[in-house]
Amino acid sequence: MADTIFASARAEDPLASLSAAPEGALAIITHVEGPSYRPVGAMMAVLPGGGRIGMLSSGCIDGDVALHAAEALTDGAPRRLRYGAGSPFMDIELPCGGGLDILILPRPDQAVLARAVAAREARKTISLVVEPDGRLLEEPAGRAATGLEGDRFHLSLTPDLRFLVFGRGPEAATFAAFVRSAGWPIEAFSPDPESLLGSGAVVTALPRPIMPDVAVDPWTAIVLFFHDHDWEPEILKGALTTTAFYIGALGSQRARRVRSARMRELGVSEADIARARGPVGLIPSARDPRTLAASVLAEVLGEAQRIPL
Repeated sequence: MADTIFASARAEDPLASLSAAPEGALAIITHVEGPSYRPVGAMMAVLPGGGRIGMLSSGCIDGDVALHAAEALTDGAPRRLRYGAGSPFMDIELPCGGGLDILILPRPDQAVLARAVAAREARKTISLVVEPDGRLLEEPAGRAATGLEGDRFHLSLTPDLRFLVFGRGPEAATFAAFVRSAGWPIEAFSPDPESLLGSGAVVTALPRPIMPDVAVDPWTAIVLFFHDHDWEPEILKGALTTTAFYIGALGSQRARRVRSARMRELGVSEADIARARGPVGLIPSARDPRTLAASVLAEVLGEAQRIPL
């Protein structure tokens, strides 16, 4: 989804950092020509003393952007920079080619930043706009696609991806560890919590096969890792009443057929049954827990790119 920016999965977030640093500057990619390491809307905070949170490139321009940010903080004027094709900075090359436009905002409104951070923490969407004079404002009319509209730049921020994992054993534990190591929020539920020890996820005991009362939104993925497939139908029935963008379960094609038949008996509609993916993963018949976990995570992230605005 090229016109929406997921909130950072890293603990150090540019907006959160600047909301606590009134003397900092915010640098934003406003336009890309050709290939680019980071998308339009990517942000970097430049803090007092030159510290940087976030990144706009693989390292080829971030240091130079920080120097221009320091100048902007001195005179209080926004900066609009061009790198690559058409740039006056001939000594700075973009390995990817193309062109990159960067906007630097010195001392952006901290109240606006705080509202953006609060929206992220509450898993709500928020849209910001940069006016031609460099003021950062909240969009009063709701979300607009990230990008330039005349002289105004719109920035649409959505919640981070979030994972709910159900299951037991090495597949569930390895998947949870992968997600946790990447920094995404995750909650795990298991009839055998000890089998997920070491995953880094918060694990809640699941004494019976039922979908727990847990908040789910359109940026949540629900994945089941059970070899005892009798656990799946009731959990999936509850999961399919939510707005989760991805719902899937481990198992073979035969397991899917049996699972689907049981869900029909439970009154689940054919449309909802079709929403439940299975077998999960991009690699057919993956048997190693690490390969399976990577395969499923790649499938989930691919589906995340189709989340509508």
